[in-house]
Amino acid sequence: MANVKFNEELEKELQTLKDTGFYVYIRTVQSPVDAWIVVDGKRVLNLTSNNYLGFANEPRLREAAKRAIDEYGIGPAAVRTISGTMTLHRVLERMLAEFKMAEDVISYQSGFNSNLSVIPAIVGREDVIFSDELNHASIIDGCRLSRAKIVRYAHADVEDLERKLKEHRHEGKRALIVTDGVFSMDGDIAPLPDILKLAKEYDAILMVDDAHGEGVLGRGGRGIVDHFGLHGEVDIEIGTLSKAFGVVGGYAASTKTVVEYLHQKSRPFLFSSATTVPDTAASIEAVKILRESEDRVRRLWDNANYFKKRMQEEGFNTWKSQTPITPIVVGDEPVAQEFSKRLFEEGVFVQAIVYPTVPKGTARLRVMISAIHTKDDLDYAVDKFVKVGKELRVI
Repeated sequence: MANVKFNEELEKELQTLKDTGFYVYIRTVQSPVDAWIVVDGKRVLNLTSNNYLGFANEPRLREAAKRAIDEYGIGPAAVRTISGTMTLHRVLERMLAEFKMAEDVISYQSGFNSNLSVIPAIVGREDVIFSDELNHASIIDGCRLSRAKIVRYAHADVEDLERKLKEHRHEGKRALIVTDGVFSMDGDIAPLPDILKLAKEYDAILMVDDAHGEGVLGRGGRGIVDHFGLHGEVDIEIGTLSKAFGVVGGYAASTKTVVEYLHQKSRPFLFSSATTVPDTAASIEAVKILRESEDRVRRLWDNANYFKKRMQEEGFNTWKSQTPITPIVVGDEPVAQEFSKRLFEEGVFVQAIVYPTVPKGTARLRVMISAIHTKDDLDYAVDKFVKVGKELRVI
């Protein structure tokens, strides 16, 4: 029989989460991911997925996946280093390297796995990591797995980073500075040029997680390095294929030497099966579309700027956002949960984001704008935000 005491303890903890507004209620999507979707039986405007460019239900990606299944089957059924590297993996990595203007790319099973793969492979017990305090959980976990000394610096604060480098750089044989490119909860952008200067001055490796920058920043969505014109200067770029690309998977872009080393040392590459055939083929097609035209990226930014301006005019707090990620900060966790619930009833799907995903007291509705939203969609959303916001006395 299962451990009764253990289960009772967990039930109490779960009830505490519900009572304090920190419990995450998981809804079920019952349709393709598009501008409008069916969730728990209700048709709602989708403002909560990372489908920046509308690729999640793009016909070209669907057809590419089907064709690849007919040619290659479903998956390799092996890790990359044994018999799991297929032609499609090589094609995707070559295309991503060209797209990112990097020497080479190694692909992984997810963006989360990419950080768990790279960080422990390049730094260890004798080294020191300087990590932005608001970095994604995958970076935090990758740093912990490395067993290197971890020094957190104040969010996007270059002066604090320099203070920490002066104080702790000598404690590590290697030093790694790691930051998100676009911060997923606030929507702000890392000051990458200034961080790069410090990396050079203090002989540190610079790694940026561009998960929310790809498909969004730079020419044709090439990301934060392209946005700042820093090609060939940032040591490692981490990417994901599950957001703007609309599929699943991740990768690291770097020099040929770094990629070759990661082939030998990154554990998820060595010990976890490779991405499936349809996922890989769909990702290839997404890269092709981005190389052909910048129209989707332009539409994304037009929509984001329009929505943000309208929300600000209505009195909502859009926090520090510099990107299509638009947090609507309400502060109180139970209010955020109620706001999300009421919006859903009104036909708008926006999930509440609360502690521990964001700091206590900064609970929010995180709106994710897409290129496939129309102005009518966005006007509808603003009207519903205003209605519920007034009911809950947020505005």
